[in-house]
Order: sequence, then structure tokens, then C-alpha cells
Amino acid sequence: MNIKQIILRHMKMKLLSPFTTSFMTLKDKEFILIEVINDDGLSGWGESVALTIPLYNEETLKTNWHILEDFLIPIVLKNPISHPQEINYIFSHIKGNNMAKSSIEGAIWDLYAKEQDIPLAQALGGKLTAIEVGISIGIQENMSDLLSLIDQYFQEGYKRIKLKIKPNLDVEIIRQVRQHFPDISLMADANSAYTLQDMDRLKELDNFNLMMIEQPLAHDDIIDHAQLQKHLNTPICLDESIHSVEDARKAIQLGSCRIINIKIGRVGGLTEARKIHDLCLSYNIPVWCGGMLESGIGRAHNIALTTLPNFTLPGDTAASSRYWDHDIILPEVTVNKGIITIPSLPGIGYKVNNAKIKELTLFKKTYN
Repeated sequence: MNIKQIILRHMKMKLLSPFTTSFMTLKDKEFILIEVINDDGLSGWGESVALTIPLYNEETLKTNWHILEDFLIPIVLKNPISHPQEINYIFSHIKGNNMAKSSIEGAIWDLYAKEQDIPLAQALGGKLTAIEVGISIGIQENMSDLLSLIDQYFQEGYKRIKLKIKPNLDVEIIRQVRQHFPDISLMADANSAYTLQDMDRLKELDNFNLMMIEQPLAHDDIIDHAQLQKHLNTPICLDESIHSVEDARKAIQLGSCRIINIKIGRVGGLTEARKIHDLCLSYNIPVWCGGMLESGIGRAHNIALTTLPNFTLPGDTAASSRYWDHDIILPEVTVNKGIITIPSLPGIGYKVNNAKIKELTLFKKTYN
């Protein structure tokens, strides 16, 4: 792979509606789009999912730009690369900064698949031609709005509904949702909003036949989660606590979870994501692909990863129209009765909408 040029773009896209979790409300999504270009002018595309403030993890858009510009891009431009799997190794001396690493690694995976003239899903070893997906619903201002949204997405055929919760906006909300929708596949996502002192409250959620409770305790914890899981019938799913295949191994062996959410950006890229997938498969731990309000480019990477066989639970990869008036890919991601058909074009499987990208770019810089 002869990479001759890399372009960073600071993007800003307006969400169709605010998205609220236990720790923040987003009205716009700012992110870094990365384009990697080879000697033949072929482009691979990646996306940093870091937020503008360090609330999900310690990374931000500005820190990612710094790490990419001052460290990762120079490494890529001066080192020969024959396969994207090598990126993990050549970045290994740079500690942390997984979202920055993932963005450029994803672009290189896309470029590699295009050079091989195969879909990214195939390059990763995926076999599925269609995947089931769910929807994630942020905290709503009132119960009526929440029930209306759930009904809308249920009618559209989404295979799983995820509800954001936090203390005092949890048990009673889930109770009312279950009363109205007794049979839907339902899960709760706490985004680290609880402690072991809330165990009795969390145990109440066992009454509602949830698929899982995602990351109830601290973002960097696997010890207390193991203690909590012993007292819950509902499976715990770890998200923020898992940054590598080693984290996943330790969590599984401690009994900290029964399910793992794999987010490409959080774990440092597709190569590490695939390793976590393979480990979980060997332990019979199901996985699913979480979302970070990605544009169509990040969404396309999620779709490709989800074609691996142990992604047996519906992920968060909803249609582009769930979040954006217009996405930056063509065609946009569509969902038909809860199913996404895997695109067959080389690379991420979608064409970039260059005109839309230009319109939404706040700042651009090229590196040779």
C-alpha cells in the first residue's frame, strides 16, 4: 500500500433531534473525517468518533487532531504498510488515544479493500449478507414522547429498542414501557451512572425481562461489575470498560459481564475489534456493535464489522435518516424491517457525497 497523502477534515452535522444520555445532550455532531490517498489517487475513508468534550472517555476532537497530526499521520507516511493489520503494531508505542488510532486505521482498511476490489466486510472475514439492527433512544422529556418513539421504531421493524437511563429516570420508565410493549426486545443503557450502592435499584430491573443492562457502573471498572452481575439475573453488557482484547479477556474471566458491546473507535480500530469478537466467540459471549452517532462513513464501518459471525445481537446501526437530514454517503444507509443489506461495492460499500462533505467541512488540512 503506497499512501502518498492524508487529509483531515473538521466536520459538523446537525442532528435531526437532540440526543440525551445520562451525561450529556447533543444537538450537533462535530467529528474528524480522514481521507487516505494512494499513488493511484484511490481514497480510503475513516471517521473519528471522539466528542468535543471528554464525557464518554478522555479523548476529544481536538486531542484526536493533535495525535493524528503530530504522531499518527507521520508514522503512516514514513512506514511501508502491506496490510491494515500492521497499523496496530506500528502505533503500539503511542499509548491510548484509541479513537484517533481507529480513525486512520479504518481509512486504511477501506483503502486496502478498494485496492483488492472487495467489500470491507469480506476483507474482515465477514460472511453475512444482511444484519439485524436495533435503535437507541435518548432520555425523553416525557413518557408520552418516549412511548410514541418506541411505537414508531417498533412499527418500522427495528429488532431491539435501547433506552438510556440514569438514577430516578430508570425503573418506573422501564415499568411503563413494559406495560405498553410487553413483548419487544428491550435493553437499558446506563452509561456508568450507577454505583454498587444502587444495587437494589438495579435489581428491580430484573422484573422487566431486559436483554441486558449496559455499563451500569464506572467507565473503567470490571471488579464491581463482577460483584453486581452475581446479584442480577439480567445480563450485564460492558461498553466503556473494554478498550482491548486483554480488557475483554479479564472481564470475561472475572464474570464482569455476559455480553460485550464492541465499538470500533473505543477499542482502537477494526483489527482489535475483530480480536475481541474472536475471543468472545471462543467463550460463547455474544457481541453487538454499538454506535457513536456516526456519519454514514463511520456507520459503514460498523455495518462491515457486524457481518462477523458472533455479532448475534442487533446493534445500534440505525438508518441515516434516524439522525441526519442528509448524510455524507450515497446511497444513505437504509433499514428495511430491521434489516440492513450489506453493500457489495469495494471498500465500505458506499460512495462519498463529495458535495455534502465540502458543504459540512469547517476546516481542512492536507499532509504529504
